[in-house]
Order: sequence, then structure tokens, then C-alpha cells
Amino acid sequence: MPISDAEPSSGHQNEASTFQMNDDFRQGIAQFNTGQFYACHDTLEAIWMAVDHAEKPFYQGILQIAVAFYHLHNLNWRGGAILLGEGINRLRRFEPIHEGVDVENLVDQSFAWLELVQTAGEEGLAALMENPPEPLPKVPLVAET
Repeated sequence: MPISDAEPSSGHQNEASTFQMNDDFRQGIAQFNTGQFYACHDTLEAIWMAVDHAEKPFYQGILQIAVAFYHLHNLNWRGGAILLGEGINRLRRFEPIHEGVDVENLVDQSFAWLELVQTAGEEGLAALMENPPEPLPKVPLVAET
């Protein structure tokens, strides 16, 4: 998947005021929130490929965090840590709220996990994933209007 670091257009939505979430995005979030990280990747990648250039980093950021947890569950420490960091960095520009998602909350949850993963190191990843000290991140939604 190509990577884009382009800034979103000045018209990108930073509030939930008028956004109505489409069914595919809702499905991808549900997959993420139930730990179906590989399925979430497939769903969000299809959206990512179809959206405007300025929106790509938003979808890619969530997608990368999902894939990070897929890697972490498979005990791929390096892949998980790298993608978690990249996903967080892509999403920061969309804080606090974008496309009906509380991005700030997702970034905070994901950053807490990045710190756990880095502290555990490759040697401690199996124990971390077997007995996580905090829940896996969820994509928090804001009320639609």
C-alpha cells in the first residue's frame, strides 16, 4: 500500500456535526473493536483506496493500528511496534474528532499500548499479549447528528 503523508485539506472535518458514517466504515470499526484485525484491514483498505487523497492518512492510520495488533497477536514485535507508531502518527493530524471517530481517544489508547509493547520488548511480547494489563484499543465513536 502506498504511503501518503499529505496534510488533509483545510476542509477536513474535525467535528462530528454533520458526518454520517457509511456502512463499510461502520463494519471496519466493528471488526477492529471485536479484535478481527485482519478483516478490519481488508475492509478499511477498500475504503482507503477509494477516498480522496486528503482523507487517505485517516483511514490508513486506523488500518495500520489494526494491522499492528494482528502482528502483535502473532508475536511479531517489530512489525507491531512499527505499525502502531506509524498509525498513531498518521492519526494525530485528525485529532480531536474526525469522520465520527474520537481520534484523540484512539491515539491515546494506542500510544499507551505502544509504550507497553516497547517496554515488554521482543522477549516479553508473548507474556504481554497473554495477560494484557489494559484492554486493547477500541475505535471510539461520537454521536452522529
